[in-house]
Amino acid sequence: MKWQALLETLRGLNVFESSLLLAGEDSPAEVARQLARWVASGRLTQLRRGLYVVAPPFAAAPPDPMVLAGLLRSPSYVSLQSALSYHGVIPEAVAAVTSVTTRRPGRVVTPLGEFHYRYVKRDLFWGYDGLDAGAGHRAYVADAEKALLDLFWLTPGKLDAHFLKELRMDPGRIDGARLERHARRSGQPKLIRAAGLTARYLQQEHEAEVPR
Repeated sequence: MKWQALLETLRGLNVFESSLLLAGEDSPAEVARQLARWVASGRLTQLRRGLYVVAPPFAAAPPDPMVLAGLLRSPSYVSLQSALSYHGVIPEAVAAVTSVTTRRPGRVVTPLGEFHYRYVKRDLFWGYDGLDAGAGHRAYVADAEKALLDLFWLTPGKLDAHFLKELRMDPGRIDGARLERHARRSGQPKLIRAAGLTARYLQQEHEAEVPR
């Protein structure tokens, strides 16, 4: 396969699995050799075995890190501080992307960034949406309330007002009623208690912001 033929096959995709190329006339061995040559020449960046990114200037834009997080380890969805930052709940920008997964937890370091994966059991693997990230890709991201519950679940020790204050949440970005519904769906007493505490805390913060 020639380089231009690859770009035409990708049709604007800036990240792809090598399996996409195995339906053509070239043998798997030839595909692997060509991919290795393109990586060596700087036209492609390899993120893991079988996963490649089209390098500038051949890609119109770099891939969304949240898209890469889902491709690097599946099933997973972006959650915790990464999702809270995305939804504007917390003010800090988060350098590494953190996701939850039902597979082995760990850290993946790539030329395009660092990705962390935390384990949750299957009963808690819900509360996320597939967002259109452009170029034919989707990013799977927890809604704000589920991201907060995932953070509560994976944080050891007691959850109290001091912990909530340290997060510096925007009270207008969390729906307290939805948070409590999510917590009841989980069936976890820890999350039900934490959701109730958080809903009350955010209500107090909201009332404190309203001019009297």
